[in-house]
Amino acid sequence: MSYMILKHIHLTCIGLTFILFSVRGFWMLTNSDKLQMKWVKIAPHIIDTCLLLSAISLAVMLQISPFVHGWLMAKIIGLIVYIVLGTVALKRGKTKAVRTTAFVLALLTFGYIVNVALTKSAALF
Repeated sequence: MSYMILKHIHLTCIGLTFILFSVRGFWMLTNSDKLQMKWVKIAPHIIDTCLLLSAISLAVMLQISPFVHGWLMAKIIGLIVYIVLGTVALKRGKTKAVRTTAFVLALLTFGYIVNVALTKSAALF
């Protein structure tokens, strides 16, 4: 697969995961029953799997390692933080306040990951 196709798949998955997470977060905030729809529970796993596979494929194709490139390690750590916060926001948070805080922090973490990807720097500012 060519680099450009793989990159476009990766970028498309990034957009889809952000949009779907944002919508699910809005539904959580508004106590919507739409969070219980089957496709809403399945689609994020499919999109995120494609996102992760395309990321790994790009790293292999470009021969970059998180152990050599600190910005890539920062993205991986950011991804783990984003996943944990997203889980708290949409499933595991005991109160609406906890879920809302986790949702906002997950969105900020997502923004950090995108910033690291664009700047190739792990610095916050």
